[in-house]
Amino acid sequence: MQRILMVEDEPEVREMIRYILETKGYGVDEADNAQEARRLLSQQTYDLILMDWMLPGRSGLELTRELKQMARSNTPPIIMLTARSEESDKVNGLDSGADDYITKPFSPKEMLARIKAVIRRNSAPETDKGVEFAGLCIEPNSHSVSINGSPLHLSPAEYRLLYFFMTHPDRVYSRNQILDYVWGATASVDERTVDVHIRRLRKQLTPSGHKNFLQTVRGVGYRFTPGNIQQERPSS
Repeated sequence: MQRILMVEDEPEVREMIRYILETKGYGVDEADNAQEARRLLSQQTYDLILMDWMLPGRSGLELTRELKQMARSNTPPIIMLTARSEESDKVNGLDSGADDYITKPFSPKEMLARIKAVIRRNSAPETDKGVEFAGLCIEPNSHSVSINGSPLHLSPAEYRLLYFFMTHPDRVYSRNQILDYVWGATASVDERTVDVHIRRLRKQLTPSGHKNFLQTVRGVGYRFTPGNIQQERPSS
């Protein structure tokens, strides 16, 4: 049974979502604040987190950012639930580490479709062939990434994006092509999602200089081209 952690402070909303999910065969745990969510995550493995943006105390946005920065490869994918519908809010949600973003009010059919798509993307089988360029190594068998032997902890979306580029080097891909390959043709995300995740992945690759492998091709899209390493100099 796939398990979902629902982080939502409104009892009526929790009851409604739990009923929808359980009728579809999902196991559901509930948390009404960030502290309780952290406690449950320390005790149970989940396939996905439904995260409300507005929580008492620490916000869902802050908790999402914290979870994605904890450097744990087993952090489940996160779908942000929020009434905030502005494009800047969506970008902030994705930039914090969320894998998808659902605006309230939403239909049960939409929520279930998003959940299925995100879980499927994060459990999709890959080849067992590892790939390595200039010390940057990705190993599908262990779902791990390392740079010169040191582990690099990526979010699920960042991992899929890097795996796609490293297995398709020296070719230019449009944002729509990347969406289809990495998120799936039925994903409810737009081209801006690609830019957000490229920026986050480059930030992760900056200290070792590997960010230069991800090149922007103006007016077309992106290309992964292994080349010279330019390490960041420590600030004085």
